[in-house]
Amino acid sequence: MNYSNLLIENRERILYITINRESKLNALNKATLAELHDVVTGSTHDDEVGGLIITGAGQKAFVAGADISEFADFNADEGRELAREGQIKVFDVIQNHSKPVIAAINGFALGGGLELAMACHIRVAASGAKMGLPEVSLGLIPGYGGTQRLTELIGKGRAMEMIMTADMINAEEAYRTGLVNHVFEFDELLTKAAELIKKIMTRSPFAVGCAIRAINAASADGIDGYETEISEFSNCFGSEDFREGVAAFLAKRKAEFTGR
Repeated sequence: MNYSNLLIENRERILYITINRESKLNALNKATLAELHDVVTGSTHDDEVGGLIITGAGQKAFVAGADISEFADFNADEGRELAREGQIKVFDVIQNHSKPVIAAINGFALGGGLELAMACHIRVAASGAKMGLPEVSLGLIPGYGGTQRLTELIGKGRAMEMIMTADMINAEEAYRTGLVNHVFEFDELLTKAAELIKKIMTRSPFAVGCAIRAINAASADGIDGYETEISEFSNCFGSEDFREGVAAFLAKRKAEFTGR
């Protein structure tokens, strides 16, 4: 399918999703969010997709926030629906995807852009990237899960400071605080992200999906993460991947996983 705001390419079972609004610094508008929902949900049961990489077009921005012009005149009820719809249909879908999703942060990741990156399972950044949640400078707060995910990633004190000052941090600071997993030179960013995805893809897809669900349960409201881990651990024993993994280990050969 062709999208107006996204570039989609599948190479070696890696689905590359490029937010393609370079003249707008790849800002998220309603149409882009709808397209992200469509392509991410569509990849869930696509056997030709083993993992996803989300990045931005050009060298300036991953996503430099939301398209403010779309909600400048919203009232409180409209604001609530904007946040709820975005979280449920896009950001939570990415976080709960059963396949690995990596954000390749190629430039500015601000506001909704940083929230998009934080919804991904792993973040890698170009050395010149800058990140921040500047919403309080507009009289707002992050509304796509930013207050929650930033706190989980870097801790309450740092999240408080970063959100309340609206300051940006560079890639090295993001790495130091745990906001991103790796920092690479811009020209290496997608290659290194792909290498990481490919490594994950050599493991059991069934077990990777179980691990994602168990890890996400650690911060899910009203869910016992330890019980989730026990449940997902037990599910693995009923999978073909478990039988193949054990057989391959005992035979000292490479496992051929099917994801079942």
